[in-house]
Amino acid sequence: MTYTRQNSVEEQREASHQASRITTLCEQFYITLDAIDWQYLGMQAPVKVDGITIATLQVLSQRASDDILRQIQMKLFEHAALEAIHAPSSLKALIWSPIEVLQPQTFLQLWVVTMETGERVPVIESLKDGHRVYEHYKFDGSHEQFLQLFGPLGNGKLPLGERVTIQVRENQYTGEIIHILPLGKNPTYRKNASKHATASEQIFFKDLIERYMVDCHNGFPYIVNQTQIVANVPVSELSE
Repeated sequence: MTYTRQNSVEEQREASHQASRITTLCEQFYITLDAIDWQYLGMQAPVKVDGITIATLQVLSQRASDDILRQIQMKLFEHAALEAIHAPSSLKALIWSPIEVLQPQTFLQLWVVTMETGERVPVIESLKDGHRVYEHYKFDGSHEQFLQLFGPLGNGKLPLGERVTIQVRENQYTGEIIHILPLGKNPTYRKNASKHATASEQIFFKDLIERYMVDCHNGFPYIVNQTQIVANVPVSELSE
């Protein structure tokens, strides 16, 4: 809705309502908003968390509760990533990727934020003193860290140290296999191949696929399945 001088009272009423609604919603999610200056700026008042601008009341008021929380989370993940790599605020995140890890952990979630530069920054979401906190996850690639996050080394046809080219969306990257994960779901396998089989009978070994962590030297390694490995790089190319 576009507000004019004639309906400024209505805008103030709506701004007050939306500020209260969004503040309460965030409190339930353990996120504390900065004070919203709706009295002066109305629906154009910015909604901030620790000085980080999320959006205006006008923008957030048009979204469902889940979408509001998601936008706040994504903005805070992005901000933590920018701080971690000491990047200017003008740099933007392109991709937010949740990473599935063993539970329990000392944090709630681990995400990888991919920046415009292609750098992949790991960020964790934690609860501290009743508040959600977003911080850089210091990934060192140690055996202990792999064990804590993903469990024991799995089995795979390709060995550790193998140099491979992987397909991630429309891009290809080359790096080394640094960890083998337990078997995961095969996204290309059709469970309903046999219409007469029961759900339990349809879960064969073919439904599982090898998964690897590949370090392409642009931050947090990629987690890929066997179908995403498009080539093995010959040893002769390593010295070129």
